Amino acid sequence: MPHVIRSRVRAPHASPVTSPVTSSVMSSAASRPARSLVDAEAVAVLHRAAQALMDDLAGLTHRLVAALREKEPAYRAAIEADPAGIWQEANRSLRLSVGSLIRPRESREAACRMSWRIGECRAEQGLPLDALLHAFRLGGAMVWQGLVDETTRRRPEDIRLLVHVAADVWSFVDEHCGLVADAYRATERRLAWRRENQQRLTVAALLDGTARIADIPDAATMLELPEEGRYVVVAASGAAVTGATGAVVGLPPGTRALRHLSSDSEQVVVLLADRAPETVNEPPYEGTCHADGELAALAAELTVPLGVRVGIGSAVTGLAALGEARRLAETALRACPRDGGVVLLDEHLPAALVVSSSRLGAALAERVLGPLDRLDPADRDLLVDTLRTWLEADGSAQRAGTRLYCHRNTVLNRLRRFEQLTGRSLARPSDVVEISLALAARRLLDI
Repeated sequence: MPHVIRSRVRAPHASPVTSPVTSSVMSSAASRPARSLVDAEAVAVLHRAAQALMDDLAGLTHRLVAALREKEPAYRAAIEADPAGIWQEANRSLRLSVGSLIRPRESREAACRMSWRIGECRAEQGLPLDALLHAFRLGGAMVWQGLVDETTRRRPEDIRLLVHVAADVWSFVDEHCGLVADAYRATERRLAWRRENQQRLTVAALLDGTARIADIPDAATMLELPEEGRYVVVAASGAAVTGATGAVVGLPPGTRALRHLSSDSEQVVVLLADRAPETVNEPPYEGTCHADGELAALAAELTVPLGVRVGIGSAVTGLAALGEARRLAETALRACPRDGGVVLLDEHLPAALVVSSSRLGAALAERVLGPLDRLDPADRDLLVDTLRTWLEADGSAQRAGTRLYCHRNTVLNRLRRFEQLTGRSLARPSDVVEISLALAARRLLDI
């Protein structure tokens, strides 16, 4: 409820000073005796009318609550939910407001604190700020009308004197509207920070796999996501990600997602379209044709800064599985080239196997490619590049030669030399598998 005597203090803990009405009387007493007399008479009229309102404070409170119920829908709901609490709040506010008219030194600071508390309380309860300001102005109008009615009833000729304090009364109402709005917005900011922090901690717990199963339904409600939805995690790292305070990886328009930023990585939880799986006995992380297409479309539509590495894991079902989804995304990220790009785990499973156990990957690379390390580095790199190009060309020496700008026989000669040095046969499928994995390990693990 608004307070209706002007205050020049905008903070809730300001030190009390003389009210504008009283101070104007004191400051002009020597220089303008006629004006001083008018002010003194106006203050006396104000005090008499305010005391009459104070004597009927309960009635004034009832009238104000009734007016709020009738004219302000948001307050109507609050009154129905807590009628006694709203009445007590209105009564205390009016007591301080009317008391400020009579004893400004004693009541003004308490009135400021009351306005601030009301702003905080209503923000926490979610009452719209417009409704709160409307209530303050409605209360101010009711108090002013009460002052006018009391003066008219008792001594109609004093209305002309009451006009002298009207500007101060309404200036005070406006000032306290500003005060309550400041308190409301400060509380909104604090609550928003608290919500954001709680959401951040909840997402972090889900991604870490440390969230309790019993807390998953509450997490779904807080995050406004389906508990059993289909999700995928996108992980990103690189110079542009380190220390970033906002989103780095751009998502397709309309994507529902949650971002989690750490000092050197960004993890994005993406809600996939809700569609039934193609088969009932589908393995939990094996993508169907539809799932592959959906994830591939997501990968194709990402906006990734130059040099940023991005890994997209396999789809999982349910918020409780986000810890596994994060691990899959980080595996895909480790399979991403060092110079950047996007790796979809389901399309790079052999490389993912290698990086999943770096020690085993390094051991395989040493076992298969170790003999090449005895060569001159340039000679070794030539053989490795030829072998990799031949594998990428599906074992075609002709296509490999075209890509390497050499004759197919040159390619074949280099491959035979590789076989002689390593004891491996490119005609034996098991050897080709090991060679392919070893090449991936050397490229991804930087060995």
